[in-house]
Amino acid sequence: MEGTAEEELERRSKFLNSLIQKKKKAVEQKQQNDRMNIRVRASDMPLPLQNHAFKAARDILDSMASGKLDSKRLALSLKKDFDSTYGPAWHCIVGTSFGSYVTHSLGGFLYFSIDKVYVLLFKTAVEPLDQ
Repeated sequence: MEGTAEEELERRSKFLNSLIQKKKKAVEQKQQNDRMNIRVRASDMPLPLQNHAFKAARDILDSMASGKLDSKRLALSLKKDFDSTYGPAWHCIVGTSFGSYVTHSLGGFLYFSIDKVYVLLFKTAVEPLDQ
């Protein structure tokens, strides 16, 4: 009986530690996003892909001459980056004001703002044409 109680205590301790670690990671992620001036508006994308998008967008915006926004260049760069890294059929819409309603693949949707720019990045399924 005593061994069972110790095992249960150990299991609960591990569970609580995992919750604490998840909370720490969430806080660190928010701090990093704040430093890059990023706000996630909606997403079902895994965090590593989100972080890739945030870093790429920040780097592209920072490289633009005199801070002038080139929405088309940012959209094209993010689309090409995600197509080459994560496979085809990524789409990207960038601007300061736009509406949208899209269908996307599971785990392939991210809508975020960076500075005063909004970015919608999403993936659709690619099906071969019947010949």
